[in-house]
Amino acid sequence: MFDTLLRKRDFYAGMLMTLLGIGVTFNATTYTLGTLMHMGPGMFPFLLGIVLTGLGLTIFGTALATPLGEDEHILPRQREWKAWGFILAGPISFIVLGEFFGMVPATFACVFVSSLGDRDSTWKGSFLLAAGVTFFGVLLFAYVLQVPFPMFRWGH
Repeated sequence: MFDTLLRKRDFYAGMLMTLLGIGVTFNATTYTLGTLMHMGPGMFPFLLGIVLTGLGLTIFGTALATPLGEDEHILPRQREWKAWGFILAGPISFIVLGEFFGMVPATFACVFVSSLGDRDSTWKGSFLLAAGVTFFGVLLFAYVLQVPFPMFRWGH
């Protein structure tokens, strides 16, 4: 039975999410939690860690309860290095462009570059998606939530 469990994707996914959730929960306790009425900076990561731990245990439980499927490979048979590269380059571009050029170029580049990781994406579709997400993202974060992140800036 244990040999079968080690060949299941849900076993590894559940364990990884559980460990991540436990780590986030314990790290959040280094910040002030506050109360539910006056939340401190550690409250959201603490609750997020608990939810991640619960989801991880649920996924792990499904690995225990379900039989071994036919396609239980942990890594995909066909590696999509180009897609993985684009998806990883998206958040990196957000960090770099956000630091030097502001929220609008950073958000646009993040979504545009990440969407190119889809094998069915087109340049036009990626551009339109990035423009739409940037518009609504700026509307939400800059105007509604008033996050102090400049929309445009030049240099550091």
